[in-house]
Amino acid sequence: MLRKLYDWLLALAATRHAPLALGAISFAESSFFPLPPDVLLIPMVIAKRSAWFLYALICTLASVLGAYFGYAIGALLFQTIGQSILEFYGATDTFARLVAWYDQWGGWGIFLGALTPFPYKVLTIFSGSVGFGLLPFTLVSIIGRGLRFFLVSFLLYHFGPPIRDFIEKRLGLMLILFTVLLVGGFIVAKTLF
Repeated sequence: MLRKLYDWLLALAATRHAPLALGAISFAESSFFPLPPDVLLIPMVIAKRSAWFLYALICTLASVLGAYFGYAIGALLFQTIGQSILEFYGATDTFARLVAWYDQWGGWGIFLGALTPFPYKVLTIFSGSVGFGLLPFTLVSIIGRGLRFFLVSFLLYHFGPPIRDFIEKRLGLMLILFTVLLVGGFIVAKTLF
């Protein structure tokens, strides 16, 4: 089953619809969707290494636009939609600690969330709910998301075939590692905040 999913993603990554799907996933992940765009970015860059820069740019721009959507959910619809999204991710119990931490670290928190596997949507919604400045929010989102997606894309471009061979030979391990990082991001969020 894992092999079929991987092969399907590689096939999708090589289609003309892949950039649109990548943009949609990148947008949604920054505001409400649980899976990061890496699930499509990685096979896309592996399938067409020469387009690594374009794919990283699509991820970055769509992710920042999605971050604005998450911010709007937090600013305008926190009680109705934002709260539900945070409950889905188990982040409501830690809201007060997040406020205190956020007051101290502010933009650095957004930057770290943008750069790491931390669930970025939690920070975008939270940023809107506390009225974090839109200009610093934009800057750290662009820089953090850009660094993340450009670094991943560049490494795949530079080390393409060995990375592909590594992923294909250790697909199960890679999915477990990906899941651990994703779940770990949520656990870290709950523990720290």
